[in-house]
Amino acid sequence: MRSVLVLLLAAVSSPAAAPIDTMKVTKENIQAAESIIGFEFTDAERDSMLESLKENLIASEKLRTVLIDNSVPPALQFNPIPVGFKMPTERKPVEYSPIDSIKRPQELNDLAFYSVRELADLIRTRQVTSVELTDLFIARLKKYDPQLHCVITLTEERALAHAAKADQEIAAGRYRGPLHGIPYGAKDLLAAKGYKTTWGSVPYKDQVIDADATVIQKLDSAGAILVAKMTLGELAWGDVWFGEKTRNPWDTSQGSSGSSAGSASAVAAGLLPFAIGTETWGSIVSPSTRCGTTGLRPTYGRVSRTGAMALSWTMDKIGPICRTVEDCAIVFDAIIGPDGVDQTLIDAPFTYSHHVDLSKLRIGYLAKDMEEDTNAAPFDRATIAKLKEMGGILVEIKLPDYPIDAMSIILSAEAAAAFDELTRSGRDDLMIRQIKNAWPNVFRASRFIPAVEYIQANRLRYKVIQEMAAVMEGIDVYVSPSFGGNNLLLTNLTSHPCVVLPNGFDSTGHPTSITFMSNLYDEATLLAVAKAYQDATDFHRQHPKNVLP
Repeated sequence: MRSVLVLLLAAVSSPAAAPIDTMKVTKENIQAAESIIGFEFTDAERDSMLESLKENLIASEKLRTVLIDNSVPPALQFNPIPVGFKMPTERKPVEYSPIDSIKRPQELNDLAFYSVRELADLIRTRQVTSVELTDLFIARLKKYDPQLHCVITLTEERALAHAAKADQEIAAGRYRGPLHGIPYGAKDLLAAKGYKTTWGSVPYKDQVIDADATVIQKLDSAGAILVAKMTLGELAWGDVWFGEKTRNPWDTSQGSSGSSAGSASAVAAGLLPFAIGTETWGSIVSPSTRCGTTGLRPTYGRVSRTGAMALSWTMDKIGPICRTVEDCAIVFDAIIGPDGVDQTLIDAPFTYSHHVDLSKLRIGYLAKDMEEDTNAAPFDRATIAKLKEMGGILVEIKLPDYPIDAMSIILSAEAAAAFDELTRSGRDDLMIRQIKNAWPNVFRASRFIPAVEYIQANRLRYKVIQEMAAVMEGIDVYVSPSFGGNNLLLTNLTSHPCVVLPNGFDSTGHPTSITFMSNLYDEATLLAVAKAYQDATDFHRQHPKNVLP
């Protein structure tokens, strides 16, 4: 019955909390709240609750006197590992596919759509310098950002200094690997020392976090060059931020989707070789689909979130958005692993090899979802046909049958807690999107989610995790429509990794996508299978006509 407290707090206290008048906690308040949470108490039960609810209200106000920064996690940790799961332990060197000899083109601008692998070979062989590449991509970002609105801040001074250092190291024979000297962008919910970290939102547009996020630090160590902080929908929802709507380079009348809006848009337009995105519920999958990029959403607990904006402590994940699957493998290998701060991290090996024999793997697919009459269905079925043609053993599978959509209250409740101070201060009124289906309203409404129901949703989440383990026992990977059925939310809740990549173009010329899923911590198999499919197609090699190279 204490779950009613959440409702009463919202009902009797304003965002700018005044001194508490506990006399406002009445039996009538309790009765009014009952209809919202689906309970009905007797008059005697309401009377018995009064003193406890008054005490709880006072306690809550005391808690609210302590300012808790967004970076502080709750003292509860989500565990995605099912009972009996065997964590991979074998560590083998990562093995990328060989590439043909790459020659410097006559026009440097022709490098705009080269892959990380190709650019890395040019840098390694000293045909192109990091400073040249950095200048090229900064110039392209400046030229096309007025059309695409994909950049919040250029980190030009930092980038050129780091690029010059990279060139010096490479000239001296100290080559760090395939990201050394490669420019990239980071979604602007990742802190970069000396630059604003705006979270795409008006209340935070002048915020400076005087540190580098762990992901930025790891990419620095790999020699990559941060050239820009990329747009995101405000507080990681959608593609609308305080500067405009980020655009899809295939069709600039469309937004790029989100929330990793700028990361996907810039990579698709040849403004960056790769960018870092995040996903809680589709924020890598959705913009990658819209913009025709290739994205990796890793297993929860693979990549540190230190220095990243928290939206949902149990669902947030950080991953790369690239042109190719193997580029995703390169970036992923650089950013995984513990950092001594983020306590959710698991130090599992990453044993990627481009060698894969589909005839020795069992590939599941969601037949029912692919049979639905959707615009994407013909492309999804064509993907299955292609995999069979390649020798894959395809088996129909079904996901656990539970009210997955209802479990989204986990995200809503955690997001409301992450931005509790924003709501209580009333500064949420500064945000651009004020429609019903936007964060300000969701944060307010989420204060009415009873704590009991949040816990119950997480108990159901545990059941789904166990049943997904059973589904994965008989297969190595599976294929799903990117937005079909409940797969997207379900796997974000269970933490299974996915690769999203283009699998066609619809009648209007817009990209379509497919997702490959694997078991927890098995990004190596996932990426190898997805690469085999991508190598057998050419969708990722096509580029938008609206943004010329």
